[in-house]
Amino acid sequence: MTMKKDNFNIMSNIKIIEDLKAQLICIIGEFFKLLTKGNNVARDSIPNCISGAIIILYILGEKLGYSFVDIDHIIKSKLEMGIRAEDEVEKEGKSLSKLNRYINDRKD
Repeated sequence: MTMKKDNFNIMSNIKIIEDLKAQLICIIGEFFKLLTKGNNVARDSIPNCISGAIIILYILGEKLGYSFVDIDHIIKSKLEMGIRAEDEVEKEGKSLSKLNRYINDRKD
């Protein structure tokens, strides 16, 4: 019995998705571990974990059928909703507004 090309692509995508999920769990675990360490140890590693998780989530979304543009649009909508609703994070330091401004101002 030979495997059709479409079946192979589906199986390949499933394997990639499972691998991305495992990588994300590892990065989040590493991130939490870093938060318990001293500031000097974690200084460079924390942004590394955060950026790695963001990359994995974008790729995972793309593998699940969502475009990067769709994900960006939803992020912007969520930020605007949080700002309007005066989310706790927004109240404490305008973090949602800062992120929203950053995303809207950056050059792609």
